This record gives sequence, C-alpha cells and structure tokens, in this order.
Amino acid sequence: MNPQGERWTAEQVLALAPDAASRKAGGKLAAAGSWSGAGAHGQAVWGLCAGSGSKPYQTVVDLNGPGYRCSCPSRKFPCKHALGLLLLWASGEGGVPGGGEPPEWAEQWLGGRRERAAGPAAAAPDGGPGRGGAEEDGTRSGAGDGAGRGGSGAAADPQAARRRAERRAQRIAAGATELERRLADLLRDGLASADRAGYGAWDETAARMVDAQAPGLETRVRELAAIPSSGPGWPARLLEECALAHLLNQGFLHLDRLPEKLAATTRTRVGLTTPVAELLATGEAVRDRWLVLGRQDTADGRLTARRTWLRGERTHRMALLLSFSAPGRPSEPALPTGLVLDADLTYYPAARPLRATIGARHEESPEGPSAMGAEPAGMPSVPEAGMLSVPEGCDVGTALAAYGSALGEDPWLEGWPVVLAEVVPVPGDDGWQLADERSGSALPVDPRCAGRTDLWQLMAISGGGPVTVFGECGHRGFSPITTWDPTPVSLITTTAQGGTR
Repeated sequence: MNPQGERWTAEQVLALAPDAASRKAGGKLAAAGSWSGAGAHGQAVWGLCAGSGSKPYQTVVDLNGPGYRCSCPSRKFPCKHALGLLLLWASGEGGVPGGGEPPEWAEQWLGGRRERAAGPAAAAPDGGPGRGGAEEDGTRSGAGDGAGRGGSGAAADPQAARRRAERRAQRIAAGATELERRLADLLRDGLASADRAGYGAWDETAARMVDAQAPGLETRVRELAAIPSSGPGWPARLLEECALAHLLNQGFLHLDRLPEKLAATTRTRVGLTTPVAELLATGEAVRDRWLVLGRQDTADGRLTARRTWLRGERTHRMALLLSFSAPGRPSEPALPTGLVLDADLTYYPAARPLRATIGARHEESPEGPSAMGAEPAGMPSVPEAGMLSVPEGCDVGTALAAYGSALGEDPWLEGWPVVLAEVVPVPGDDGWQLADERSGSALPVDPRCAGRTDLWQLMAISGGGPVTVFGECGHRGFSPITTWDPTPVSLITTTAQGGTR
C-alpha cells in the first residue's frame, strides 16, 4: 500500500493474473464475506475461501517470490482464490488481520518452501499442481514495485522463471493456432455464416484463449463475436478484424522473424507484459515535466481500469498510465487533470512506446489546475495559485498524421492521444464533427461517443467558437476526453468496457 512496498497495490496483484478471466474471477472474491480464518504474518498470507463443496479451499501465499498454494483443482497460477486473497489483503481495510501465526496446513507448506530455499536445490519444481490442489513453488516477479520486500526468502530462480515463460509461450502459440483454424473455417463458410452461428462458437473459442493464457486473443475473439450484430456494414468490419487477428496470430507464431520492437508490441498485444519491477530496473527513465491531459475509468466486469494520459513539456512525448482497482475498493489517488508532475517515466517496450510507469518523482511543481469543485477524497492536493494555461494543440491534419505514423508501427493500434486546438464541435444528422476553420477540414467524432451527453457540454463550452480538446484519434474518428474553459473539464465518466472496434 505504501511506496516502500510493505503492502502491494491492486495493480501489482492483478499483474500476477495469468489471464483476464482470472482477474475478473479474483476480483469477485476480494470481499471479506468470501473468506474465513484469513490472516497475514511476515511474508505469508492465508485464508479459507468458501466454494461449491462442503469444505472451503485452503489458500496460502508466500510473498517471497511469490509462491502460491490452493486446494482448489485449478491449474492456473495463481488461481482466482490466491488473487482474491491478495486483493483483499492489499486493500488494507482489515479484511486480512495481521499478526497471527499461520494455521498448521499453511505452515506446513511455508516450512517446506523455507527448507527448499535453504537447501542446495532451491529451484522451483518443473511440474504442475500436485494431487492436493494447485501449487506454484516457483518465484514470479510480476507483482511489480515493492512486491515481497522486507522479508528473507528464496531468491528468484532464473531457470524456473524461464521454464514457466517457455510453457506459457507454448500455450499461447497453441491458442493462436486454434484461432487461425477458427478464422479459416469462417472464411471458408462465408462471412454470412457468422450472423447465423450466434455467440456459442465464439464463446468456445474465447474460452480456449483463456486456457491458453492469451487475454489479448480472448479480447479479440469477443470483439469478433459482437460485430455481426453491430448494424449495417458489419461484414466489412468483420473482415477487417479477422485480418487483424490473423496478423497478430502470425506475428506471435513467427516472433523470431520480427524486429525487436515489433516483437515486443506483438507480445503485449497477445497479453504478455513486463513486470513493473523489471521494467524500472532495466528500462530507460525519461525525466520531464509531465502535464496530465486527462483520465478515464473503465469498468471491466467487476474491476475498474484507470487510464491517465500525460505529455512531456520538453520531450513532447505522450504517455499512458494504466492501473486497476478491485471491486468495492478505493482506487489509487488519481493525478488530477492539469497537474504538472516532475518525474521519471519508463516506457514499456513497443514499436511505438506509449504505456509507461512512474519512477522517481522530483520536486513538486507549483503549477496545477483550478479545480471545478472539490477534488475527490484521496486525490493529491493541487495549489490553486499558478493556474496552467490551455495546452498547446495541433490542427486536424497534424492529428491524423500522428495517428497514421503510430499505426504504421503498431497495426493493432486503436487510437493515438492528441490535443486539437481551435476546433468547433458541430452536431449533424450523420454524427458529430470537430471542424477546423483554419484548414477548412473536419474530424468526425467516433460514432461510439454519439450517445454521450458531454458532447453537448462541449458545445455549450465552445459557444459556437473554437476550443481546445484532448482525446484519442483513431480509425473511427476522435474520442473527446478533456476540454478547457479555461481550466480542465473532463468530458467522460466511468464507462463499461465492451462494444466493437
């Protein structure tokens, strides 16, 4: 919970999840009512989770590594019970009391780990779960900053980590091959067959992507399933998305033939990410004064993903911060729009880097936004003095060029963050547009934003005149996120994730 890593954040816990389905399932179990006999002591967290049977599942986590054991039959590491227990513990709200001693069943496993760590062969076993339930004795570094600090335990075993990475890569490759067969069957039978088939076949394919631990492929399959019911022109959209899915499959199956940066992008798109701790240790830090341009909370099942966009004052680079919060738990303090943060950012490997994580923070800037009312509880305080001016923006042509350049390096890119200057919001029968009077051109607003009432708010702020708007420019159009009046005004609230691309 704190910067010293004494307690993990929800994001660090969710980074351990093998797939999106496990993240959702673990989030549902991050409630005190699901657990009994829960406790934490030193580097151990344990608890009993009620299941469908008469006996609760025994779940224990060794934060050194970490390592997990659960008596459930799942073959995923960590299982949803371990994730739920860690999310409950990370919330720091008394759901997992501290200070007690582990029960006998937990201590037996923890003691075995300590003995193996002290012996000459401390490597993790190269096997699956034992007969008694799911267990992973290996070390995994995906928990990010501060995970497991402050305790003495087994050092990470590079060979065990490599074996696990190889096994997961093999599962993802099998999933990509299975999806290729599904796409080939669809094209052979004709796109019209997708409308008649319904969701059943796609759901089965998505479930296989979950088994393959490929959350990126699972997401694409579910998007494909929604296209046949998305209105006129769906066959063309389905063909486009099938082509992108095919490209991703082939890219992962032939990673060794790709340039290093494109291979990193491909790994990320299928769902393989770099642990935060590893990223900060090996990546290049970029120091700048970062302006917070906007943020968006997106509900994904029972988890909330927070996206925060920044732009460097000196480098002019865009950056995206991504964090997660468990159900019913407060999100991490948000960076308010308009804040200028003097900090180091480290970008995740990619052909066109965008997602980043914050490293060292330097002396706080005195500048900040003038709040539109009081900031929510837990949000960093921002001095009212020294208001920021409206950020510098670009015209429609430059915005499209920026998206096109990024798309050339990442063909699966949905949109690229840009700040549009001096555009006028205009409603019409065919949807909204942002008109650029300087060039006589206009950028359509993404049709998926058509039902948002904040577009009328944007029009009211503009008063028929030009305004500055930050958002994402993509192949469907522009998605507004923030405008200035002259202080920042958020144009979006928490939304439900879903729909078609």
